[in-house]
Amino acid sequence: MTIIEQEVRMEFQFLLPSKIVMEPGLRERTGEHLRQLGLARVLIVTDAGVKAAGLLDSVYASLDRAGIAYEEVADIKANPRSEDINHTAQRYRGTGIDGLLAVGGGSAMDAAKAISLLLTHDGRIEDYEGSFTLTQAIPPIVAIPTTAGTGSEVTCFAVITDTARHVKMNVLDYRIGPVLALLDSHITDTLPSSIAAATGMDALTHAIEAYTCRVANPISDGLALHAIRLISQHLKAAAQEPDNQAAREQMLVASLIAGMAFGNADVGSVHCISEAIGGMYDTPHGVGNAIFLPFVFGHNRDADIVRHAQVAYALGIAPSLSTVDAAEAAVGHLFQMSKDLGIPRFAEIKGVREDDFLAIAEKSKQNFSDASNAKAMSVEAYHDIITTAYHFVA
Repeated sequence: MTIIEQEVRMEFQFLLPSKIVMEPGLRERTGEHLRQLGLARVLIVTDAGVKAAGLLDSVYASLDRAGIAYEEVADIKANPRSEDINHTAQRYRGTGIDGLLAVGGGSAMDAAKAISLLLTHDGRIEDYEGSFTLTQAIPPIVAIPTTAGTGSEVTCFAVITDTARHVKMNVLDYRIGPVLALLDSHITDTLPSSIAAATGMDALTHAIEAYTCRVANPISDGLALHAIRLISQHLKAAAQEPDNQAAREQMLVASLIAGMAFGNADVGSVHCISEAIGGMYDTPHGVGNAIFLPFVFGHNRDADIVRHAQVAYALGIAPSLSTVDAAEAAVGHLFQMSKDLGIPRFAEIKGVREDDFLAIAEKSKQNFSDASNAKAMSVEAYHDIITTAYHFVA
């Protein structure tokens, strides 16, 4: 046995339950793909903005041509609420729904996962918080993402706001992963610049945390680094040049790849904090991630300077810099990205109060992904990061 064989013992799993199809105008053929899955009656899960933008018109026509019956829930809120999920599931139990079609951003896709779960499981979505709590199969989910950020079209997570506790809870099970992801490269053409910026930073956070977290693996590493490169090259143009279809198409791919990465690794303390403030203030998830990414990256970098330097190089930091200098330069680079994209400061988030900081820190520490962060965190460490972010002036 060689020295290398003695030192390296790789053990990991990688799962991608979704078939992925990407084409311009793909949503016009949605019905064909659903028919291939054997679906006859689906529940469309979307939000008012997607519906008002007319993005569903070609989907409806496609389903009609394929002879697929459909019902629709078109009022999914950002940070989907448990009470809404429970009410919707109760309404559609026993109505013959044999599949769900999620059209929208992460909220619509997470809501579809949770609703599908409850169509075959009794109780409330709160009963299924945690990992592998399902007891049987659920109706298949098909996802058409309309933003380039969450990667939820290829993950086995759903994040739902528990409205009683004011916390975001995670539901993890391989059975809630979409069986089919349809990426229409034209679907983000009308996405507002502010949403393109925030969701793009969300995707970047997924990729960076997937690479630097403690449970990364060789496959997630490759995906994460490539996603970081794509986002570094195309996010600014995608957000600031709405007609730049090539940049927006590349961001759709980058978001997907980042989702594959963190879905088979994990995230870390950026998400822990973002989900805490999302549960308390209803802050958009991408905005929360963008705010705290530079602070957590800076806090974590000495836990694994090489990996943080590799992130820096993927961001475009000069490869001639040492690992220490590159990792430090990446912190400033991330701050500048947020500033250039118009991401607000933490102090500018509606409802934020310094009196809440300890509660935010405690909820962050209790998060599912806290243990995966590159550096062991305490409530005090979270509190320090949150306070520093609040008083930060760009």
